[in-house]
Order: sequence, then structure tokens, then C-alpha cells
Amino acid sequence: MSARVLPEATFARTVLGSGPGLALAHGAGSSVAGTYGPILDGLAARHTVVGIDYPGSGDTPRSAEPLSLDDLADQLVAAAVAEGLETFAVSGYSLGGPVAVRAAARHPERITALVLTATFPYRDNRLALAVPVWRKLAESGNRELLAEYLTMMALGADALETMPEEQLQQAVGFTAASIADGTPEHAELAPRADVRADLPGIQAPTLVISTTQDRFTSTRLHHQLADAIPGAQLVEIPTGHLPMVERPEEWQRLITDFLDKHRA
Repeated sequence: MSARVLPEATFARTVLGSGPGLALAHGAGSSVAGTYGPILDGLAARHTVVGIDYPGSGDTPRSAEPLSLDDLADQLVAAAVAEGLETFAVSGYSLGGPVAVRAAARHPERITALVLTATFPYRDNRLALAVPVWRKLAESGNRELLAEYLTMMALGADALETMPEEQLQQAVGFTAASIADGTPEHAELAPRADVRADLPGIQAPTLVISTTQDRFTSTRLHHQLADAIPGAQLVEIPTGHLPMVERPEEWQRLITDFLDKHRA
């Protein structure tokens, strides 16, 4: 059915639920469980969910070579097809956004809808400054320092400034423990990911979820995505880069309500 020959699906994957297909593309430095964990059961209650872990995340071995956006997109599609899904929607978060867009561009006959959250079409100056710091901290091996940086950058102002000291330290500790080993490779790919040329050709109904307090991916980038994809809808959620932490139920509802309207 696909115009492109798919590779063997070799990445570790999560498969849950039943119903229309939904493939999940997670964020850099994370995993399917790390990105979608708080809403996985809710998504699986209405969909057959298939998510891949990038190299160095979950049970997928770390890569010795630089990561490729095309490879991640093809592996995502291959995993869904291997689980019996001929067509399916794709949800992409952060780095998973360009992965989802590239999957839709390379395999348009398979993708029924796109949901893009807290993501970007290309590296702007903010990402050009923020991501190399992230990468260098990851390469240093100082997980606590990296966790402090990520907690400061990723949480929205509302969530961060209302945290008591004890809860803040718990958040830093949880972040340090959950950092993927492949974070340096993920962070190396993020500034190279550029899907601007793909956007005008996207045929699938698309929802862009703009995280309005995001210090990593700006609302300017969210709007650029929505403006460039034909017919795309943009909605806002008042969080930082972590809607799964700050407003998981609202995030899940935005995804499932949109997908319900655009069932294949």
C-alpha cells in the first residue's frame, strides 16, 4: 500500500488498546512511557496505540551513528504496520513533531490525521541556544545539573512558581532518574530537524497544540506550523513544555476529541 518500501521494524515499541490506529512519536531525551505515560491508558481506551522508543530510549539500543529524521519516521510507520495497522493517526510531541510530519510526508496514504504538540518545524534561535546546552550537559554525565536545567526550562511559569521547595526537588530527582541514555544523540538531531518543505504537502487533517508558556518551543513556531499546513487547526493549552505533567487530562482530551472528529 505504501509508495515507499518500509524497513524492518527494529525499535522497541509499546502496543496497547484497540480501535482506530494511533502511532506515538515521543520527545527527545524521553521515551513513549516518559512522554505519553500519564495519558497512555486514556488513549488506548479508544485506539490501538503503537509507540516506538528512539535509539537510546526504553529498550531500543543506543545508536553509534547520528540519528536520521527519515529513519525515525520510517520506523514509526513500520512499527504500526507490523502491528496490523494499514492506516493510522500520528501524535508527535516536541522532537516527535518533525518525526510525525516526516512520516506523513513520506507515507501520506497511511496517515489519517496528525496531532502536533509543543513542537517545531525547524530550529529557531531559541532552540539554537537551548538545545546545545542540553546536549553538553547530557554528555557531561552530570544528571542532576541536567535535571535542574530541564526542570527550569520545561515547566511553565504557573507550575514552576507554585511548587513548594520539597516538590521542586522531587521533580528534579524524577527528571534525573528518567533521562534517556540516548539524549545526546536526540539533542544532536533536534537542531538539524527541518520539515518546512514538507508542510505545504501535508494532506492529513492536523491539530497543532500550542503550549503557551513553553521555553523550548515558542508559540511563534507553533503558529508557523499551523499556518503552513493546509487546513490545520491550532488550539492552546496554558502549560510549559510538559502538558503531560501540568495538564494531562486536558491534553488527552484535546487529542482524542480531534481524532474522534477525523476517524478514517
